Amino acid sequence: MSSERTEKGIEGTAYGRPRAFPNELLTRVGPGTPCGEFMRRYWQPVLTSAHVTNRPREVRILGEDLIVFRDKVGRPGLFYPRCMHRGTTLFYGRVEERGIRCCYHGWLFDVEGNCLEQPCEPNGGTAQGRANARQPWYPVQERYGILWAYMGPPDKVPLLRKLDVIENLAPGEHLWADDNSLAATADFGMPVVNYNWLHMNDNIMDPFHVQQLHTTMSVVQFAGEFAVMPQVRFDYVDAGVTYSAVRKLDDGREMDRVSAYILPNLMAVPTPRIEAGQDINIGITVPVDDTHSRIFTIYRARSPDFKFSPLRMNGKSWTEMTPEERRDMPGDYEAQAGQGPMSLHSEEHLATSDRGVAMQRRLLEQEIRKVMAGEDPAGVAFDEADAFVRVPSGNFYR
Repeated sequence: MSSERTEKGIEGTAYGRPRAFPNELLTRVGPGTPCGEFMRRYWQPVLTSAHVTNRPREVRILGEDLIVFRDKVGRPGLFYPRCMHRGTTLFYGRVEERGIRCCYHGWLFDVEGNCLEQPCEPNGGTAQGRANARQPWYPVQERYGILWAYMGPPDKVPLLRKLDVIENLAPGEHLWADDNSLAATADFGMPVVNYNWLHMNDNIMDPFHVQQLHTTMSVVQFAGEFAVMPQVRFDYVDAGVTYSAVRKLDDGREMDRVSAYILPNLMAVPTPRIEAGQDINIGITVPVDDTHSRIFTIYRARSPDFKFSPLRMNGKSWTEMTPEERRDMPGDYEAQAGQGPMSLHSEEHLATSDRGVAMQRRLLEQEIRKVMAGEDPAGVAFDEADAFVRVPSGNFYR
């Protein structure tokens, strides 16, 4: 080592770097946390309707462990799992026509938590005793093939919004819904991915990774036309952010790929192809807890036999690839899981290409702070006129 280098030392090493930490305002989602209370002001997906059956199923959402079931006349229910009588889990309960019966002492609850029977009590219990024995529950609705839950303040229940990209189906069209987080990537994928919800949410307003990660880094994962670096414009819209990414194609046309983020966690990204027209799918990134998330997909299909074709790289689907092949051909999962269970935002160095990510986070922080101040966040709707959401997303040519 030269004497000059010895005197000056070695600059830029990792030694002594500050303790890194995530942006907790945007990442912590349990009850009572700012982001958790913000998320609870909107209806959130729980599972696809097809996965809600008369066999109780454990689910975790917004840091809460719950059970979901469908009684034998078809009504769905979402409960805190510990029976309010003696605390055993209702996961082992028996589903009947009128609700779910606890395996321990047979107390029967309807889908709104009302206690209907207490068979071990004299004469089946008193009416007053049953009225005082309500199992904690959450309101649910079904739409677009998904069971949605409202987990927020009972006096603030909004309407479940309608999304224009998946409304007004044409003859022969139907909706396909999936609660598999890697449905678009893998044959089976992962129901839950092992990282914070903000990883995927940030990804939506990051048009530049399409050119790098998906097109030029290893193999062409999307259409080859995406190899062109786009000219991008970001805009705030009602309760969201959009970007317009314009690419000049070899045939002389210009393709404008428009994606949208809508509060709190809706994402509309055109299919990774180049067909022209409005978007025909929507995604929802639902926080499972601080270090896990679930990605729901609702797709407007033109055939009742539609099945999503998984992305294939070098002839293999994601589940068929070895860890070495995934290392050599990383996609969204690898890039996002590579940030760790919670990204260390204090270490980030955002650049001009990250403007959409910054705008999206700024909007989130603004609306979270509104809820902290006792206000309603943007995008919650209490009348039908406000409950219809126009989603500006698609591939447009000129």
